[in-house]
Amino acid sequence: MPIHSALPNFRSLSPEQRLAHLGKAVGLDDSQVAQLAKPGALSLETANGMIENVIGTFELPLAVAGYFQINGRDVIVPMAVEEPSIVAAASFMAKLAREAGGFRTSSTGPLMRAQVQVVNVSDPYGARLSILKHKDELIELANSRDKVLIGLGGGCRDIEVHVFPDTARGAMVVAHLIVDVRDAMGANTVNTMAETVAPRIEDITGGKVRLRILSNLADLRLARAQVRYAPETLKTSQYSGDEVIDGVIDAYQFAVTDPYRAATHNKGIMNGIDPVFVATGNDWRAVEAGAHAYASRSGRYTSLTTWERANNGDLVGTIELPMPVGLVGGATKTHPLARLALKILDVTSAQELGEIAAAVGLAQNMGALRALATEGIQRGHMALHARNIALVAGATGADVDWVVKKMIAAKDVRTDFAMTLLAGPRDTVR
Repeated sequence: MPIHSALPNFRSLSPEQRLAHLGKAVGLDDSQVAQLAKPGALSLETANGMIENVIGTFELPLAVAGYFQINGRDVIVPMAVEEPSIVAAASFMAKLAREAGGFRTSSTGPLMRAQVQVVNVSDPYGARLSILKHKDELIELANSRDKVLIGLGGGCRDIEVHVFPDTARGAMVVAHLIVDVRDAMGANTVNTMAETVAPRIEDITGGKVRLRILSNLADLRLARAQVRYAPETLKTSQYSGDEVIDGVIDAYQFAVTDPYRAATHNKGIMNGIDPVFVATGNDWRAVEAGAHAYASRSGRYTSLTTWERANNGDLVGTIELPMPVGLVGGATKTHPLARLALKILDVTSAQELGEIAAAVGLAQNMGALRALATEGIQRGHMALHARNIALVAGATGADVDWVVKKMIAAKDVRTDFAMTLLAGPRDTVR
């Protein structure tokens, strides 16, 4: 059934009311709603089978970001994250983006790299050509280990060979297996292929193979998103839309120019992307590593996004980054809530999942830049953070909202101030 991603007044509802709305919106059955409603969806038995030395499970808040429209389709985005303001910022910027048709996304094929490192070679350039001469043989050998992947239309597609003639350990040759991993993240697949071809590469080169492992710089597996905001969409009570756009572009140029700013700028992008992959059981650390390496591909660390003004005055934002994620294998299949998160997203391929995450990262970036260019990052963030502070101070029940209102009104969001409020008299009307 078609999903409508608008979530009006969602924040004012109770968690139970939100879940009921979500269940109807995405077609969850009663058992799935119940699974989301109670803690402990990940059993200790399942957790013990996922990693070693298990002693328990650890929970994060699971939320949904609304209003996303991606390539004309409404998408409700599950996000598992502890930091206040992330879900609100992504949802708000997605809501504003709907005015111009939402986000448009695209991606390359699901190609991953496996690296085979060869050392102890006296003729590295000759070794390179020898490997390439046997390329078809090596591709066939790599593909012999995964008939299931071949049956799904994937498999090793090509081999590249890189030469590093003068390292501290002498000449080094590195063969890259370029593998179409379909809807898997692909780490196990490409690692197995690298292990398989390693002995034959030693025979061909006369060298010694050391590492045989994937690269998380998945620069052949890219996701892209773009968005447009008209000036009138971005205006506030204090700033015109054009002033907001000027501020966003200045903030973006700061990130382009200064790696100290770029690190925080890109961290804000990953604030949106990582929670999607935590919720869906993907390796968010691989995505992080690839993203930051990709931001340095020019030889200098810089912004993952671009923001520019179109001829008609609109603000146009784009993002492109590696997206090594999957729908099959690992926690995406073993964690029950990861499976539900994928159902909520209603995605049919790993590429589509990566594109959605790219759109969320772009929205998150815009939310941060808009706040920085106008009221500053702290006002909105601290207003949302105030609930955490109230809870830390010991507030419960109706006192939580009361303390939050008092701290925001005083523009003083601190634990000791919250404790002082709790120790004092209550207002008669809260």
